[in-house]
Amino acid sequence: MKSLVSAIAVVSALFVSQASAQDVASLNDLEFAHIAYTADNIDIRYAHLALAISTNPEIHAFANTMISDHTAVNAAALGLLDKLGATAQDNFFSQALNEGAEEIIDDFSKLRGAEFDVAYAANELAYHRTVNGLVENTMIPNIENDEVRALFQQGLEIFKAHEGHAEMMVKAVNK
Repeated sequence: MKSLVSAIAVVSALFVSQASAQDVASLNDLEFAHIAYTADNIDIRYAHLALAISTNPEIHAFANTMISDHTAVNAAALGLLDKLGATAQDNFFSQALNEGAEEIIDDFSKLRGAEFDVAYAANELAYHRTVNGLVENTMIPNIENDEVRALFQQGLEIFKAHEGHAEMMVKAVNK
């Protein structure tokens, strides 16, 4: 079980190694927007799977928060893109995120009970740490549009809280 949890956490973090931070930093604001939108949608998918598989009330509460918060941030992003008359642009990194998510979802769908809860919690922590680091250290410093940067900064505050919640959830399911 520990090897499966480790493998899932590694897969979650691997998408960053598929491209260097320098490669991501060279993307434009619309590509950053697509990465963020993709990352949010992936976490929403993980949450729906958690609601379907887990019976743990803490996992359900976290998953419902992920659905609510990530949906709200995506709605704000789409609203800003509409206001700017722009469309998010698919890119190599968004595609890598989706490929990694498919593997994780496939692995998750085979688990039940405490095994699922431990794997889901570990993945959520690794996923939020990885994405938050990328947003904070690579994307935000390279975003050109002030409104886009402000939206990313607001989202980062929310997702850092998710990271803290995920850390507590990992401790709770590993007791």
